[in-house]
Order: sequence, then C-alpha cells, then structure tokens
Amino acid sequence: MTDLKKYGFDENHQAIYDMVDRYSREVLHPLSGKMDRDDWFPQDEYRKMAELGILGVTVPEKWGGAGLDEVAQGFIAEAMSRWNSSMAANYLASDNLCVNNILRNGNDFQREKYLPGFCSGEHIGALGLTEPGAGSDALGAMATKAVKAGDHYVINGRKMFITNGPCADIILVYAKTAPELGPHGISAFIVEKEFAGYQVAQKLDKMGWRGSETSELVFEDCMVPAENLLGEENKGVAITMSGLNIERVILAAHCLGIAERALEISVDYAKSRKQFGHPIGDFQLVQAMLADMYTDVETIRCQTYQMMKEVNNLEVGAGGRGEIHLRTASNALHAGRRTMQVLDNGVQIHGGMGFMMESEINRLYRIGKLLEIGAGTTQVRQLIIGGELLK
Repeated sequence: MTDLKKYGFDENHQAIYDMVDRYSREVLHPLSGKMDRDDWFPQDEYRKMAELGILGVTVPEKWGGAGLDEVAQGFIAEAMSRWNSSMAANYLASDNLCVNNILRNGNDFQREKYLPGFCSGEHIGALGLTEPGAGSDALGAMATKAVKAGDHYVINGRKMFITNGPCADIILVYAKTAPELGPHGISAFIVEKEFAGYQVAQKLDKMGWRGSETSELVFEDCMVPAENLLGEENKGVAITMSGLNIERVILAAHCLGIAERALEISVDYAKSRKQFGHPIGDFQLVQAMLADMYTDVETIRCQTYQMMKEVNNLEVGAGGRGEIHLRTASNALHAGRRTMQVLDNGVQIHGGMGFMMESEINRLYRIGKLLEIGAGTTQVRQLIIGGELLK
C-alpha cells in the first residue's frame, strides 16, 4: 500500500485508501475475471458499497453521505482501480460524473430528493453527454433537444457510449434548450429511468472495461419535470466544464491504480518465469522495462496527487478555462499515455501469456486504450494545453 504521508496527505485519507484497497483486493478482485468474460456487472455487490460508506462519499452527512472531499474520491478511484478497474468505472460514472455534479449544482430540493438514494445504494447514476454524432465536440455538435412545455421539458435525442446506461436509475442528461446559441444554449436535467419516453437501447460490446455496462440511451418525447432542471436554463456548459476538470483528475487516479497493478504483476512474473535457466528478471532488458514502468507509475502518481489537491473544492462554475483547465488536461494526457506504455511493457514482459485473453495483464491492456479516449481524447487534451499556452 502507498504511504500517503510522504505526499502530504493526512491519516484520514490514509484510512479511506487502506480500507478501499483491502475491500477491493478481498471482494472485488475475485469478480474481475467473470466480469470481463461475461460482461457482467454485479449490481448487488455495487449496492453493498453503501455499507462501507463510499457511495456518495462527497455528499454531506445530512443527505446520507460521508462528507469527504474530492481527494478522498481520488484515493478510492486509485485503490479500487488497482484491483477491479471495471467496477471502479461503474463507481466513478455514478459517484463522480452524476452524484458530484448534482451535489455541486443542484438546489436543496434536488439534493434532498436524490442524494440519499445514491448514498444508500438504491440509485446508480450515469452521465448522458456523448452522442452518436457528438464525441470530442460533445457540446457544439449536440443534437438532443429539450423544449419547455408547461411544467415539463420534453427531451428528444440519443446518447451514446454511456457508462452505467443499462443499469442507471438516475441519469444526468445534457440537451439544447436554445439551439441558436450553440454550446451556450445547453441545459442539464436529472432524468429518472421511469420517466415516460426514456429507454435503454443497445448494450454495447466493448474490448475493455467489460463488466462496466455501456449502452445507447434514447429519448422520445421524454417528459422531465421542470423542477429537474439542474442549475439555470442554458447554463449547462458551466456544469459540464467544471465537472470535467474534476473528472480528468479522477480519471488520472484510475490510471494510476491500473498502472500500479500492471507493475506489480509484471515484477512477480519476472521473478517466477524462467528462461535459459534463469528468472527473466535476471536479464537486463527486462529490468530496463520494469525500470521504465516504475518511473512512469511514479510520475503519474506525483502529478495526479498534486492535481487532486488543486481541484479539491473547486469553486462551482469554475473550470473549463485558464490554468486549472490546462493543468487537468495535462494530467489526463500524461496519465493516459504513460499508463498505456506501462501496460505495453507489462504485456511484453509476460510474452505469449500476455497475449492470452485470460491473463490479468491482457485484461488491463484492453482497458488501457480507453484511458487515451475517455474524458477527451489525447488529441483534444493536446489542443486544450496548446491553446491555453498560446493565449
């Protein structure tokens, strides 16, 4: 386990990290093989996390949460991802992308209505932003629309690649309420799965993050009460961008957990696998790959831990511009790239076994590519960084 005191964190953060690491190793890790083979999400086990107090971890106690900060959520992401990164993806899609945005941007009525259910495990959440024709340009090319009709909004459109889509009880959905304003005419809505006009379409078959169910969502005259508008009408872009800065850092913590595990099992394999009468770890070229893996893990760790501090308690409405936007994009860029390199070296060390679907390093490798795509592709992250530097 990591000694967080070396990085300036307190004993409370160490306690949550150690608890989640132990739980994930003992309970979640044994589920990871079946989750990958069968694309199976163990909902019951997910909902039991409420007993640990890590569902709704950033939600204040008065609404049923632990009242911890985004730093704690980052350590949960790291520890859980180390042992079962697919379950961590389910957790983060609900607890970070959905719950944290409702907490930060909702009114007290919305918080009181929805947050206790997330904390108790009754609700699983999802974020509905990406569309079939709007990925990297999720805001500008958004086609989903919401029209005010009396005391409801009527939403029509489709969302694609939605993590937790098949199992979500509550979905935070973005739609254009003033299409003529482009990205500045977007609003956010809290949608319940029972709302008329909402349906889960195809479940998507992915090469990695299997067990983290993903689907397309369809809205056909979906009736959403006006009281479920999150924040102000046409101000959804601020919610999106503020949440995205936090999301990138939490994603980097997810990368860190995966990279740590890849290094650990590669070291173990290098010690046990023998060729030419020696453990392969005796050979300098294998040692060089392990050295590179270790160095990459530690640079991911140092930048991510620093950025966890910087986005902690980020002002509501802040983000999406300026130095914090640049730095979180840099964190996600570096973490995604270096994790993929760690995984590539890990597969190389495992040799033929690394190419087998059944091996853990193979499962991690197939997950790794998404870390250069999700929450903004590598190229979008580069554009953000370059654009900010040139302003």
